[in-house]
Amino acid sequence: MISKVVAVAASAAIGLFGSASHAGDVATAKAQPELTTIRIAGQDVPVVNGGLYDRFRSNPPLSVIAAETPEVDLSWFRQLKKERVDIGFESYSPNFYYKNSRVTAIFTADLDKLRELMPAKVLEQVQPLQVWPGRGLVALTAYSYRYCDNDSYEEIGLSVVTNKPGSASFGPFTLLRQSMSDDFWGYVLKLPVNTELARVRGVVGYNLPKWLTDIHFRETDSAVVVEIFDSATRQLDVTLETRKLGDLSSEESMVRNSFTNVDRQGQLTTGYSVSRQLSHASSSSADSVKLTLTDGSLSAYIKALKLGKLVKYEYVPLFQGALYAPKPL
Repeated sequence: MISKVVAVAASAAIGLFGSASHAGDVATAKAQPELTTIRIAGQDVPVVNGGLYDRFRSNPPLSVIAAETPEVDLSWFRQLKKERVDIGFESYSPNFYYKNSRVTAIFTADLDKLRELMPAKVLEQVQPLQVWPGRGLVALTAYSYRYCDNDSYEEIGLSVVTNKPGSASFGPFTLLRQSMSDDFWGYVLKLPVNTELARVRGVVGYNLPKWLTDIHFRETDSAVVVEIFDSATRQLDVTLETRKLGDLSSEESMVRNSFTNVDRQGQLTTGYSVSRQLSHASSSSADSVKLTLTDGSLSAYIKALKLGKLVKYEYVPLFQGALYAPKPL
């Protein structure tokens, strides 16, 4: 039953999606969009000139989305209401992600190390789920946000699976309960992105550990290949290669992912996202995922987690998302 777990807080970062970029010559040949500079939270941020964010600052009319992407089903978004919020800058909640894909690999990891990496204040409220003695769970997720309120981008989430704040943790039983209700909790360890807009909004507005680096998200006939580069050396750091699964389900699945963290004032906050999964499949086969680590900084961080068994792989080639602004816990 443990295999029923899905990616947790990394999804919470749904700040999290983007357009597929390609490595090598393809990336070089791809026309780069014209950029303009705007101010967010006192920072100069480059954005796509005439893009959704440039025009609408996270609040585009759905009529505009329908005109620009007539193939996208907007029925779910019409049921949701946006509200103006102050998250260190003026924005709207929830943020909408109209057309996205992701792959997630969930591994066991060293429980003591996971606790060591979480702030003491967070540990007062939540604990890494212990699936067996000395072992917890981490979710490594690669997101491609091809069309969203923040234009398009790629994001990599590394998260610890935890219990819900204020509730007791009973290890595998808590995991089973979250899985059955499609309501997951976690703590985000790392969240690199490949646009400055996504970085600034995530760090200032959502208290998430984002940094800017190069991420290549590409597909072959049989696999999804994600390459993450070291922001300091610009060398290839982590490669995640996952198998495209057959027997995709088109049954709509609604999943809520929540995260707990600490804001800039040192206060506990919580945020969440809701994903509407429109095409998805999963596997627990070890040959579904190949993770290649180097001497890069993110690789070193992952190595320290002492990853073990692949618990579950999720292939979600099409989903939509709504990311809600964080609030005090």
